[in-house]
Amino acid sequence: MKRFNFFKVGVIYSLLLFLCSNLQAQDFILNDDKLIDDRAKIKINEIGAEVKSKLGVNIYVYAKSTLGLGENINTKDKIEAIKVIENEIVNTLNKPYVLLTIAVEETHVNLLFSEELKNTLDKNDILNGYVVPLLASKDKNTLYAKVSAATLNGYAAVGDILADSKNIKLESSIGNSGKVSSTIWRVTMYTLIVLGLLAYTYAILKRRK
Repeated sequence: MKRFNFFKVGVIYSLLLFLCSNLQAQDFILNDDKLIDDRAKIKINEIGAEVKSKLGVNIYVYAKSTLGLGENINTKDKIEAIKVIENEIVNTLNKPYVLLTIAVEETHVNLLFSEELKNTLDKNDILNGYVVPLLASKDKNTLYAKVSAATLNGYAAVGDILADSKNIKLESSIGNSGKVSSTIWRVTMYTLIVLGLLAYTYAILKRRK
């Protein structure tokens, strides 16, 4: 009987640890507006947890379908408003940090990081090489897949660059031999996301009939 009780306590304790670790992992995705596929989220959290554990750096994602700035706002005011929003987010983050932000309706993507990482990360190289090309298409039907792929691609690139700077190999790495869908894993990941989107769309249309 005592062994059974110890077993039950062990199972409950393990479940609590599992739940706590998952809640902590979710902290890397501050917001996604359901734009990021669950499989991409799992990989992002896996990479984020390993980077935090081995390098002490927090990599965050903040993705929104819209920031609610309105259609008639001019470019200058939009830029200033986005800066205010991003600064508010940054002020809540644990340093050292990296923050990837995406706002779909505002066609905005940015990469912010704390001062100590300025000599390690090249914002333009990461965004132009790993994120923007996957967001460039205007096809609204594949928005879900594009944001998922772009976010994961950029997030993984940041993780690999940080790890390389310390001569550390990430076990969760998806590979960075080339930019934008250059490995079999990436192609497979994007295919799964697109197939998932098509299946979801088919299910919705079928339900409406």
